[in-house]
Amino acid sequence: MKRALLALGIALASVSTMSVAQMPKFTMTRMPTPAQTDAIPLYPTGTLPAGATPEIWDRVTATMPDGTRMDSPMARNVSIPTITPVLPDPGKATGAAVVVAPGGAFLSLSMESEGFQIARWLADHGIAAFVLKYRLNTTPADEAAFQQVIGQRMGEAIRQGGAVAGIGEPRAYQDALQALKLVRAGGAKWRVDPARVGIIGFSAGAMTALQSVLTGEGAARPAFVGYIYGPMAAVPVPAGAPPMFAALALDDPLFGRQGFGIIEAWQKAGVPVELHAYERGDHGFGIGRPGTTTTLLMDEFHLWLASRGLLGTAK
Repeated sequence: MKRALLALGIALASVSTMSVAQMPKFTMTRMPTPAQTDAIPLYPTGTLPAGATPEIWDRVTATMPDGTRMDSPMARNVSIPTITPVLPDPGKATGAAVVVAPGGAFLSLSMESEGFQIARWLADHGIAAFVLKYRLNTTPADEAAFQQVIGQRMGEAIRQGGAVAGIGEPRAYQDALQALKLVRAGGAKWRVDPARVGIIGFSAGAMTALQSVLTGEGAARPAFVGYIYGPMAAVPVPAGAPPMFAALALDDPLFGRQGFGIIEAWQKAGVPVELHAYERGDHGFGIGRPGTTTTLLMDEFHLWLASRGLLGTAK
């Protein structure tokens, strides 16, 4: 779904030069809000203000010029953040845990392609996963108006070479730290070692994961961070920063031509970092775009965790 929204931004950014045949075809329809019976609120009931607009779920379908079709749900106008556990079979549990932060330009969340698909893969490989539904910028309830807002945001970022100044949501960063805290606190219940709780984020979720490192302190930070197609500009690396696994596609129209400043910053700080730069995959490839080496993403992330001694046995 993220690739569909990015394509919408590309279309709006290039509308004067694209032919009708080159334009992606989109449909966005309102869907019933899922029951989310397994979701755990991050904060006690009644402690957060109600959102200006109720939480909305939409189903986005997109047919790309190459014939690829995408169909995925997304959430927006989130004001009550949650985590949803996706747990491994107890016999396979490694004791490691990952908070999964989907992306969506802080306007929506790709709950399936960058959330539950990732979480199910991790659980199948013995890693407890917790899908984070974090708070977002408010968007219009009307689907057509929302498409204009996200198209303008993505289109502007593309025109500016992936600049993300002014794009963010401080409440999302707070939610990431609170999610890490809750997972650690529930370690015995979920067969999780509190010392092996990390985070993986995609696009805006990668920015959220990064902020849990930059704004968290000491033990509040993640034990490791997966940084998947986030901005590549350098950032100040705080003392005690955790190891980073980073990945993006070099044809990513947002961040593929920014260089690798954030990787160099981690190196200069003496903090372990690993980078996977795929030839093709676009932005928003999630668990992997068929026909490209991005399909190796989760296997490589898993091997990286293992190489760092993070996949032991649940206690």
